[in-house]
Amino acid sequence: MDKYTVRRTDTADSLIHKIILGIAEKFDTEVTLEKLDELEKQIMLLADNPYMGFDPRYMILRRQGYKVLMTEMNLVFYKIDEKEKTVTVYAVVEQRQDFLNIIRGL
Repeated sequence: MDKYTVRRTDTADSLIHKIILGIAEKFDTEVTLEKLDELEKQIMLLADNPYMGFDPRYMILRRQGYKVLMTEMNLVFYKIDEKEKTVTVYAVVEQRQDFLNIIRGL
């Protein structure tokens, strides 16, 4: 099976940055970097298996073609382009956030 290219939008990058800043406020640098590394690794798993995520329960997101990868503490919203063999990450949110409002803004 071909490997997919994983891309992140600026929105996804800024949301990851916000999550990491939140962790940094509560924990030391080592824990923060571990969490960032773990999140990056989870996202990069999509290169080998883009279908490991699930269909979102909200119809509006399903219709738009989103998949959701659930990590330990975050939800990664992405779309798969079979023709281009790419996975584009649109948003990464903490599971307890109101992600629907964030996704509506994409």
